[in-house]
Formats: sequence, C-alpha cells, structure tokens
Amino acid sequence: MQQPLFISHYAMVNALGRDNQSIKRNLLAGSQAGIVLNDTLFNEGSVYVGAVQGDLPTLTKHATEFQTRNNQLAALALEQLHDPVEALTQQYGAKRIAVIVGTSTSGIAQGEQAIQTYQLQGTFPVEYHYQQQEMDNLAQFIRTELGLQGVALTLSTACSSSAKAFATAQEIISAGLADAAIVGGVDSLCGMTVNGFAALASTSAGVCNPSSRNRDGINLGEAAALCIVQKHGKVKLLAVGESSDAHHMSAPHPQGEGAAVAMRNALAVAGYQACDVDYVNLHGTATPKNDEMEAIAHANVFGLNTPCSSTKGMIGHTLGAAGATEVGLCWLLLGGYDYAPHVWDAQVDESLPAINLVPIGARQKTQITTCLSNSFAFGGNNVSVLIGL
Repeated sequence: MQQPLFISHYAMVNALGRDNQSIKRNLLAGSQAGIVLNDTLFNEGSVYVGAVQGDLPTLTKHATEFQTRNNQLAALALEQLHDPVEALTQQYGAKRIAVIVGTSTSGIAQGEQAIQTYQLQGTFPVEYHYQQQEMDNLAQFIRTELGLQGVALTLSTACSSSAKAFATAQEIISAGLADAAIVGGVDSLCGMTVNGFAALASTSAGVCNPSSRNRDGINLGEAAALCIVQKHGKVKLLAVGESSDAHHMSAPHPQGEGAAVAMRNALAVAGYQACDVDYVNLHGTATPKNDEMEAIAHANVFGLNTPCSSTKGMIGHTLGAAGATEVGLCWLLLGGYDYAPHVWDAQVDESLPAINLVPIGARQKTQITTCLSNSFAFGGNNVSVLIGL
C-alpha cells in the first residue's frame, strides 16, 4: 500500500491577496476587488483581468534568464516557504527535495516586450534572454532560489498544469526519487493569452459570471501557488483523478464525460464515496460550454446537494496556476465551517442541472474535512484533486 502524502504548507499570491490570511478573508467575503480593467494587454481595447497588486521582489541577484514577472510572482510566494523548506532540507538534504510545478505562460511577457523593442530599434533589449520564456524556467528558478539539488521539472498542460503536478509529485516520491516536493504553479498575465482567448471568443466583456444565464466568458488572471508535499502533516493529499477524453482541441466534451471520469477516479483511488465530500471547487470558467458540461458532470457524480462554487469570479482564470491555486483555496477551508462562495449575478440558467452553488456567507454545520478541486484543460485533459483532514 502506498504511503499517504500530506500538504504541510501552502503559499499563495493572487488577485485576492499576497498571503494566506488576506486571501482567505477576501475569499469568504466574495471580494472582486482584484478583477481590474487593463488597457495594455488586449489589442482591441480594455479587458478585465485578475491581477496581483503591489510591488514584486527584484531578481537582480539572479541570472538574466530568471528575471521575469512569472518568477517574481514565484519569489513572492516563496518568501512564505523559506523557513519550512530550510527545515526540510536539514531533514532530507537538498538532493532529496523535488520541484514539480506547472505553468502555461512562463516569461512570455518578456518575449513580447523584447519583440516590440526589436521592431522599433532593430535590436533586442539587454535585459532579454531567450530562456526567460522556456517552460522549464519556472522549476529551475525555484530550485535555484531555494538552494535545492533534486529533480526539477515543469508541466505545461494548459489549465490543468499545476493540478497534474500533484500526481507527478506522488509518482516521484513513490518511486523513491525524492522524499518531499515543492508542488504548485505560477502564471503571469501576457498579451498572447489574452488575445488568444479573445480570438476563441472566450473572454468576458465585463467581470466573469460563472453558471449564470448571462455568462459570456472568462477573465484571465495571474497567480503563484506553491506548497510542500511530504510524508507527514495534517492535510492529506488523498488522491488525484485524471482522464483524457481528447474530445476537441479547445472545447470540452458536451456531456462532461472526461470530467466525470476524473472526479470518479479521484474518489475511487481514495476509497471515498461522493457523499464523503463536503465541498467541490468547480473549474467554473464562465464560458457557455464549460459551465454547461461541468454542471452535467457534477450532477452525475455528486447529485444536486453537494455544495460547490467557482472561485474564478474573484481571481480570474489563472491557467497554469489555476489547479494549485484552487487546491490551495480548498486547503484554507479545511477544518473550518465556511465555504468559498460562488460570486455571480444569481441569474439561473434553467437549462443547466440545479447544482448547489453556495452564496456568500454560507456555512456548514459540521467541520469541513474533505474538498475536491477540478481543473479541465484544452484537449480534454482533466484533473480532480481530493484533499482532506
């Protein structure tokens, strides 16, 4: 029998705040203050995004290839993990701690800025290095920043990237290649993703409205979410359920077949029943197709009573960081009585199953002990992460 793993520490930065305390406070309040209008990313005007506010750490001590906004977000989150990682290094050694993270943008924003400079001046700026935009840049930066020497790799499967990182960490630790892992994801805002999703007619004209009959698309966001997965702790990494239905390159299966398989796989691996889950964090992008298929899949697996919500109305869709970010929000809920609210206009889409979307201020009478978080990506790459006390 595989030894159980635990998520012992979590560090997050997103549109709700820059530390766990402020993020939880704003989450439970249903704050949308971090969803702001941006006029620099979209080629055809302004667009609402979930942005991290305030100054970020400087990375001048690092090589040029590590100096990106993506890594600045990672560094801000890592400030919360330095002490526990140092203790872990003393316990296991720097070679026995892996770094398994996800991203979809890496340092693409720096590449965009460099191309603009090249077009205007005929030369790239001195602060630009091609490796800034490589996908594996994130894992190598984190390993360098923490002084680690173990396995380090970055996964990039679009919106499921950092959720899949939990499954890969399980496999690496189970195989004896590491004793613990830094797991999570980071994504920063850039023009490519904003304009790309706009080209797919998937971005919202205003603040996104998940599950509403008025929903019209996503707000993109940025975030860093990093945690420690190891062999002891309080919060268990119960299971990671995966599926790949490959229904369409960018559209989900209309009946949510792959999504339902991922959820059922997570329950089966953990030996849990649907009724054992206190709360489900929906992928909940606020696009017409996602919310329709996910409501169907959720109803098929959990019925209509299990409390659920999408948190993207408060943080935006953070793409490669979404999985780890939303598992982290679930991590904050465990041991308490408060749900993460579903923030929307409450205009019910009567064509969807009437799943139990929890309002702001909703509480459970008993302690929340088990949460499941969904991440569904392009190409039908589906991941459900189950955690609990």
